[in-house]
Amino acid sequence: MALWGIFVSAFLIGFSGAMMPGPMLGVAIEASLKKGWTAGPLIVLGHGILELLLIIIMMLGLKDFFANPTVAGFIGLFGGAFLLWMGYGMIKSGIKKSVSLENKQERKSKAMENLILAGVLVSLANPYFILWWASAGMELTRQAYTVGIIGVAVFFIGHILSDLTWYSAISTAFSKGKKLISDAVYHKVIIVLGVFIVGFSIYFIGSGWKMLQML
Repeated sequence: MALWGIFVSAFLIGFSGAMMPGPMLGVAIEASLKKGWTAGPLIVLGHGILELLLIIIMMLGLKDFFANPTVAGFIGLFGGAFLLWMGYGMIKSGIKKSVSLENKQERKSKAMENLILAGVLVSLANPYFILWWASAGMELTRQAYTVGIIGVAVFFIGHILSDLTWYSAISTAFSKGKKLISDAVYHKVIIVLGVFIVGFSIYFIGSGWKMLQML
């Protein structure tokens, strides 16, 4: 895969985790109301530090693992299937309008004072985060590594930019105490991105199957 392909896929697929409601989104909205537009980028910084550590660990410990065609093929199939599930879920949620950006903040959280640390902690506390990196994230990292460390660096930049773009938009939208991004727009964007992610999932499944067929 070319570097531009790695960047675009990482950027678009990154939205599959960034845009769906979860603990990180809740903290970002609450913190934005109290601390302004910088809340989102600071939370993403903490989140990004954790993700960078995960990628470094994978590169140091799984290089030979990734090189095994059988392992690579099954990672492609599993990662693609997980992406297919995520894409389907996004399309379904957008069509049924079952997700919302309404501020459902939890008063008990009190928007952690250290937002960088908050980004780390809410990521670790989210089972979806671990599952994403154990499947789709691992496959994306493996594909990026086929062109070397530069590929992994481009993947990380594309991935973290999707988080930064979304959470900066959320913080800006809520920093004045108003929801400037309507749910109607949110639903349409989720559907479009869901279609892209389904497309990527088919590519991942196909590439994984081809590797297994070569054995």
